[in-house]
Amino acid sequence: MTDDLLTPLLQGDRRALSRAITLVESTRPDHRDRAQALIAALPDGGALRIGLSGTPGVGKSTFIEAFGTRLTAQGLRVAVLAVDPSSTRSGGSILGDKTRMELLSRNPRAFIRPSPSSAHLGGVARRTREAIRLCEAAGHDIVLIETVGVGQSETLVAQMSDLFILLLAPAGGDELQGVKRGIMEMADLILVNKADGDLLAPARRTVADYAGALRLLRKRAQDPEGFPKAMPVSATTGAGLEEAWTQMHDLTAWRRDHGHFDRIRAEQARDWFMAELRGGLLAQLDAPAARRRIADLGTRVAQGGLPPVEAARQMLDWLRAPR
Repeated sequence: MTDDLLTPLLQGDRRALSRAITLVESTRPDHRDRAQALIAALPDGGALRIGLSGTPGVGKSTFIEAFGTRLTAQGLRVAVLAVDPSSTRSGGSILGDKTRMELLSRNPRAFIRPSPSSAHLGGVARRTREAIRLCEAAGHDIVLIETVGVGQSETLVAQMSDLFILLLAPAGGDELQGVKRGIMEMADLILVNKADGDLLAPARRTVADYAGALRLLRKRAQDPEGFPKAMPVSATTGAGLEEAWTQMHDLTAWRRDHGHFDRIRAEQARDWFMAELRGGLLAQLDAPAARRRIADLGTRVAQGGLPPVEAARQMLDWLRAPR
């Protein structure tokens, strides 16, 4: 049976896209079954997936609005998937990215969807991959994935995007100490934002510092000569945005011509499979009977009656046993 969301979604209906993303984000079993059937029915998408991470206060939302507006002015359709951190107490999220992108949110060629991270590690939401596929099916040419914020776990977004952009602010002295090596190794392009006014000179120094650091990293097979690279941009004045887009376009074209683009997409599909497999296994632990068994074993471990390793083995045996 064809889902009633499929046809309007493929026609680019914005309400259908919003409803479809809500469906894939739902945890209800009947919704999950319907969402999986919908995803399976989607044609292969041809959108360019761009992951974007950056330090707090660097101006990610301002950059996305300026960059997205520039892309839509060229006739491209842009989708923005913005992930907001969820509270560890209430589980809620502010989801304020759409209000911070007021101009882009009114653009008919743009679609902005904030989603809660729901404590999912990696700077993205649990169902970001499905949301990307839905945006592609709805006819968007560019899908921008904005992560929660820079950190050691933020590199997960690189496993679901074609280009990974690291956005940084001008700083002086020890700015290199504030960014983990892992995320720098994943970045295809480092953009130093706020390169205008009094911050122009510090921004240029920061670009030079990161350019030097990038030269020390091991060269990756999927990069042409000169990549990854650092560049100054200003989301406020628009300076450097066109040059940054040209670099993204050129890098993507080179990877397509040399077979790296399809190889990376294939690896990402395998990563998606493994993520779903791990999620399914963890879901088994969340079943009522499993929770009761875990609580019982946990109590025995806490009382000293059972070693932790033995308790884990018994739990795994219990999961394998037919019921």
